Amino acid sequence: MLLPIKRFGTTARWSDATVHRGVAYIVEVPSTPSASTEAQCREVLAQLEATLLKVGSAKDQLLMCTIFLAHMADRNAFNEVWDAWLIPGTAPVRACVEVGLADPAYRVEIQAIAAV
Repeated sequence: MLLPIKRFGTTARWSDATVHRGVAYIVEVPSTPSASTEAQCREVLAQLEATLLKVGSAKDQLLMCTIFLAHMADRNAFNEVWDAWLIPGTAPVRACVEVGLADPAYRVEIQAIAAV
């Protein structure tokens, strides 16, 4: 018997989040592409936190995050915002990579996996 998959914010192309077997899968991109790197980082992390709450989780339940940066030169700026956002002692496994993002104005995108 297949266990149900819960989908949140589903469109024809993607879902904002899915939950299966007590694990949430989430991707967040900036809502304000014209914003600075730091502002986009804060915005994406706030969106991630809101989505985690929506699926029944929280940022201290993050298991893994992949940080996609348009420019690795923005890593220090991202880390400053990330470090202030995290709850001490709850850092997930994390990778940070430089990639071409879907919108050339995007500076950051986050893919997250969390326990629910």
